[in-house]
Amino acid sequence: MRKLGADIHDARRHRRLPMAVVAERAFTSRSTLQRVEAGDTNVSIGIYAGVLQALGLIKVADISNDSVGQALASAELPRHVHLKHKTGASRDG
Repeated sequence: MRKLGADIHDARRHRRLPMAVVAERAFTSRSTLQRVEAGDTNVSIGIYAGVLQALGLIKVADISNDSVGQALASAELPRHVHLKHKTGASRDG
């Protein structure tokens, strides 16, 4: 967690974002952000995720980045589609 906190700290500084801005974007307080950057294990994983999202570093639920999920979904698609014709109706209308 210390490494993650240090990486978050570095990412924020490289983006030249003040703690107050990142904390606001992550819907948390500046003091909690300080604890995140220190790698505090008592901070919830949801707060860490919010901070990563605020820094643009997390795309966990983005299905466009889920190549495994896309491959599985494609494998389940039918190979041939059979159209059902209505019985008793002429093609002319």
